Amino acid sequence: MLKILIQTIIISFFYATQSVSANVILQAQSKEMQYKVETVAERLRVVWGMVFLAPEKIFFTERSGKSGILVPSSGELTYLHGGPKVRASGQGGLLDVAVGPKYKTDGWIYFTYSKPIKVKDQIKSATTLARAKLQGAALVELEDMLVTKSLSDSGYHFGSRIAFDGEGHLFFSIGDRGHRPNAQNLGTHSGSILRLKIDGSVPNDNPFVNRKEALPEIWSYGHRNPQGLFYDKPTKRLWSIEHGPRGGDEINLINPSLNYGWPIISYGKEYFSTAQVGESTHKEGMEQPVKYFVPSIAPGSLIVYSGKAFPAWKGNLFSGALAERHLNRLEIDMDGNAIAEERLLEKLRERIRAVVESPEGWIYLSTDMGKILRLKPVK
Repeated sequence: MLKILIQTIIISFFYATQSVSANVILQAQSKEMQYKVETVAERLRVVWGMVFLAPEKIFFTERSGKSGILVPSSGELTYLHGGPKVRASGQGGLLDVAVGPKYKTDGWIYFTYSKPIKVKDQIKSATTLARAKLQGAALVELEDMLVTKSLSDSGYHFGSRIAFDGEGHLFFSIGDRGHRPNAQNLGTHSGSILRLKIDGSVPNDNPFVNRKEALPEIWSYGHRNPQGLFYDKPTKRLWSIEHGPRGGDEINLINPSLNYGWPIISYGKEYFSTAQVGESTHKEGMEQPVKYFVPSIAPGSLIVYSGKAFPAWKGNLFSGALAERHLNRLEIDMDGNAIAEERLLEKLRERIRAVVESPEGWIYLSTDMGKILRLKPVK
């Protein structure tokens, strides 16, 4: 009898930690709008990616390798079986998750992750794009779509976010893997943003598809570590946000074939000295960021907000900030220029990583303390 009672207590505790009722932890105001922040889930690991499969179903990834489903109205969590085997080391692991415009009919869920690859007696890893389907509490039909040429024993700068343009193409980003020259080398995927068809094949109109010395999947290059990527369908703009070194985080408007300069130009400094990274901040033939941050905010993911619940924020860029611990809001004009910045949620002192918008227009975000939070308007 005592044994059964103890087991019941343990099981009850387990389920209590897998569900949490939303409670308001902050109320604030921005641009004459009041908003509140609610806790939707907690006691998770580092939630790296989130996507809405339905209004009441969030698919999330944990960098350690697990994935799960969250019901936001109740906080109910279900961890899934299956999924890719990851090398969860350093900044690597199970990274982004996304669904394409045909998800309701084809059922494909897309992932990026650090794939372990044995080279002689050493395990290295490469940023990899994969997809699977959800069947009950399991991921099935798992397949790697592209194991990128970014193989390294470094635990740094994997990227990686996924974005769809709604016209049959998929973009995903890869960092320089901690080796700076990679970003200027078109013979490696490291330090670039890639473009594929949704089935994983290479589009014929990719900018480097006919250059022998270049990998055909590359869309743009000269990137350090882009951990935010978002395609804004109304304006047909692809945005990225990437980590600089000590200073020099960048928001870039991504266009095909362009060189975004890393490590030749940068607004950052070396980690262990006051020396500037690269030759200067500008160079002919290399792109300038729309916005740079000095000191670094250490960005998480990136969205362009639709304005459904917060009309005054329509078209604004939102990004998590890890080092500076806030939600970054950036106003953009019609020409794509940054015109104003606001730092929200600083009082929470949370490292904010993933940011997504719900069908209602509420903003969901994850923190490295294992929480999923929600911004809603105060009526």
